[in-house]
Amino acid sequence: MLTQWLTWPPPPEVCAPPVVEQRSSQVSQGSAVLTLSRVLPADPEAVVVTVLALTAHDRTRSRHCFVAEDGTRVSLNLPRGTVLRGNCLLASDQGERVRVVAKPEPVVVVTAASALDLTRAAYHLGNRHVPLEISADGLKLEPDPVLEAMLAQLGGLCLRTATLPFEPEAGAYRQGEAHRHSPSAHAHHHDL
Repeated sequence: MLTQWLTWPPPPEVCAPPVVEQRSSQVSQGSAVLTLSRVLPADPEAVVVTVLALTAHDRTRSRHCFVAEDGTRVSLNLPRGTVLRGNCLLASDQGERVRVVAKPEPVVVVTAASALDLTRAAYHLGNRHVPLEISADGLKLEPDPVLEAMLAQLGGLCLRTATLPFEPEAGAYRQGEAHRHSPSAHAHHHDL
């Protein structure tokens, strides 16, 4: 199995879809893998061939095989370090476009009566480098009993579990691209 991953894209049998009861009439059982190699900005008017619903973790995978909502097999062949955002578009070399959507997943929603309590929670979670979605009225994070206990101890917060799309912050060095380590990229040093 390891030798199959020495070249990219992997052979079609590696990207074999799971057994699906009903398939779209446009997709045949023996259809080829659609290889997506470019990321395009979100465009709600764009014509797409299919929709690919991915969790926050799956949107960090730049080289992986997935099955779209209509059963189409897709293979991502994106630059390493690419993080996809919900509603962005992926394109094949032939110009076919696929819309990426944030798939609902289990999250903990944190709200507070005061901005100070919410800011304190964001500070403590950020200190732990936790993937975190920040909005004006709350935070979302992946379920974690240790972090949930810490937040409960802080006080002033309301925690509830839900299944929602999760769009964590990309981070200070990510603006659609990976954090690059070149001498002129940033002034701080990692060897302190």
